[in-house]
Amino acid sequence: MKIYTKKGDDGTTGLLGGTRVPKHHLRIESYGTVDELNSYLGLLRDLHPVLESEVLEIQDRLFTLGSHLALDPSHVGKMNLPQIDERDVTFLEQRMDAMDEVLPPMRNFVLPGGHPVVSHCHVARTICRRAERLVAALNEHEPVPQVIMHYLNRLSDYLFVLSRKLTQDLGASEKPWNPRT
Repeated sequence: MKIYTKKGDDGTTGLLGGTRVPKHHLRIESYGTVDELNSYLGLLRDLHPVLESEVLEIQDRLFTLGSHLALDPSHVGKMNLPQIDERDVTFLEQRMDAMDEVLPPMRNFVLPGGHPVVSHCHVARTICRRAERLVAALNEHEPVPQVIMHYLNRLSDYLFVLSRKLTQDLGASEKPWNPRT
């Protein structure tokens, strides 16, 4: 199978189910940003292999989530896609709770940075927030399974807590934001 089909040369792409839409369609932007996040998480995993099993689980969930976003809404229920559900959201919550148990309480906003791995984690978090905003906008026009919204919201929270935990594990210093007055 060749990777190129030439079907997209006119600026369109196909959804699961066959419908062609412009490459700038909000649905494409949504799952494209989820794909960008997934790729960035691969970089984070490569930079800090201790995260491998946990990040691989999240990357798998993002591929599943992306497949639902790539599905033509008129084909919902007609195709057998892998499933994402609230247990996946609970997994993220449980991981955050475990990390929070060993982290000092937050008293200020935290400035991103302190170590390259921590900085990459913050970039992943901001990509996740962008994906969340795009999916929320898509949901205003075409229904999106609510678990997708829940998962992206919780994942961005997870990435923030992970950045704090990585700061601690790597012996970096957390820089609080102290606004000038």
